[in-house]
Amino acid sequence: MEKAMVPPDNPASFSATLERARDDPVTSQAPENVLALMGNDAIARGAWEAGVRVAAAYPGTPSTEILEAVATYPAEDIQAQWSPNEKVACDVAIGASFGGVRALVAMKHVGLNVASDSLMSQTYIGVNGGLVLVVCDDPGMHSSQNEQDTRLLGRFAQVPVLEPADAQEALDFTRIAFDLSEQFDSPVIVRSTTRLSHCRSLVRTGERREVPPRSFCEDPVKNVMIPGHARQRHPVVLARDDTVQEYLETSDLIRWERGGTSVGVITLGPAYTYVKEVAPSVSLLKLGVSYPLAEKVVREFCDSVERVIVVEELEPFIEHELHALGIEAQGKAFFPRIGEFSPEIVRDGFRQAGVLPGLAAHLADAELVIEPLARPPVLCAGCPHITTYMAMRALDARVSGDIGCYTLAAVEPLKAIDTCVAMGSSIGVAVGLAKAGTETRPIVATIGDSTFLHSGIPPLIDAVYNKANITVLLLDNQTIAMTGGQNHPGTGITLRGESTHRVDFEELIRSLGVQSVKAVDSYDVGAFYQACRDAIEYRGVSVVISNRPCVLDPVKIKGPPFQVEAAGCTACQVCMNLGCPALTWGEQRYEGRYKVMVDEALCMGCTLCVQVCPSDCIRPVIAEAH
Repeated sequence: MEKAMVPPDNPASFSATLERARDDPVTSQAPENVLALMGNDAIARGAWEAGVRVAAAYPGTPSTEILEAVATYPAEDIQAQWSPNEKVACDVAIGASFGGVRALVAMKHVGLNVASDSLMSQTYIGVNGGLVLVVCDDPGMHSSQNEQDTRLLGRFAQVPVLEPADAQEALDFTRIAFDLSEQFDSPVIVRSTTRLSHCRSLVRTGERREVPPRSFCEDPVKNVMIPGHARQRHPVVLARDDTVQEYLETSDLIRWERGGTSVGVITLGPAYTYVKEVAPSVSLLKLGVSYPLAEKVVREFCDSVERVIVVEELEPFIEHELHALGIEAQGKAFFPRIGEFSPEIVRDGFRQAGVLPGLAAHLADAELVIEPLARPPVLCAGCPHITTYMAMRALDARVSGDIGCYTLAAVEPLKAIDTCVAMGSSIGVAVGLAKAGTETRPIVATIGDSTFLHSGIPPLIDAVYNKANITVLLLDNQTIAMTGGQNHPGTGITLRGESTHRVDFEELIRSLGVQSVKAVDSYDVGAFYQACRDAIEYRGVSVVISNRPCVLDPVKIKGPPFQVEAAGCTACQVCMNLGCPALTWGEQRYEGRYKVMVDEALCMGCTLCVQVCPSDCIRPVIAEAH
């Protein structure tokens, strides 16, 4: 295999080249080109190899690492940036495409909702330089507020959706996606999932292909989506579907693995690997593209077998497409529509379908049922958000929450969040609660610093404009903590670690018309409680900025640990209401209740427990003299 895998004009030929390369023994041909990559790393590598010049994203699990990996490549190769939200990131990539260079935008599934307004117009416009959206779904909702199937939005936007099954294909398909984008004058979606994004395996890499920039396309009918132009472009979009389908009939992105004729399985993405493990002898059609459907190949495959079963995560997308074609197929009758697949789930589905009758009894006896240990999630030891929700409980507030670490305050022991809808919704929801006029409790919206910049500013403008009587708590921990400590415009540091302008939240909020604004350190429990009381008593929109950096990201902030003087502890449990994982039950008792102890290894030295302890029995650990 040549050192630089440069794709020819035909993406199908390039795909075939990559397939042959994958079949070579990786240790004998070019071991220096083989890396152990996570799926997200492989996507980033594929973008670099494809000659991408601009990449943008807003971090969100499971997509976050894509742009972090892109940023490890030279800045002269790729301009990489965090954007305030996914729509801005998508617009940046669209602008780069207009400028004639290849551009990538990455997001998680719910982020596509934010970017969809731009995508729905760009699908009419098409591309100049290749434009690829990498969208990472989260089956099983490991870190998301819903399960959403990006294929449905891909079909809605009428753009091709590529679905890699492993880390190698994550690289290959990303690279191919840019060729397809330019060949068919269309944005292209590469759909990943949590399992693919975070798996790690050996990947054969190639060299970067330098793609010459194209001149700006001077075509207002194509570039400017006013109604008159859009009416001319819509037929082009419909015709494009037919062209892509025709291409797929001979593309190596669709793979037919012949086996027995009694059962044929159609699958795609990570589910393919589970099918191969569980039922290796079945006839199998692996779809590398879920939209548009390769109708001719699919019909031929289905005609070659007696029974068709579809194995796909989340929605019955392919199954319904087959039914629309008049093809009898089964899928969700045996495989769940919710949650993430695994070999066990796929095996169980095949058993229900009667595909594995000989194995069922043997495997059922061999498998062990393991009950996972219940471990409710809690905020980190020393988390600056703890004080916020302790105050909300003390003030008996009706709290509309938002997306971030602080959503964990919805459960015990803090249990201080009453609603949580979507990213940036908390302030708007609070306005609606206030306008409803039915709530007797103080109405408070809590929102993180990055989320506020993402989509919290417009609803705050709305609150001021419509004279809502609400309090907003801006929880500024100076990072995007939940996704691993990324920077944003409020930190003054770019993706590549360069210093830049830092948003002044207090100045910004005052410029929107908020008269009552106060910043306070959330570690000062008394001052923070008083600031919240004053804000709630204010008639109109008031904002309290909780100004304390995250204790873990981007660096771990740890002070001297504390310990409980057991003799003074009355087991009142006030400190346990903090929900701090460093606080636990000891062995000694007071009036039948266990006293408290501090795990010094976990203690961050935040002093919150010291400030709320009525017995004054929590003291700093005194180092032993040597």
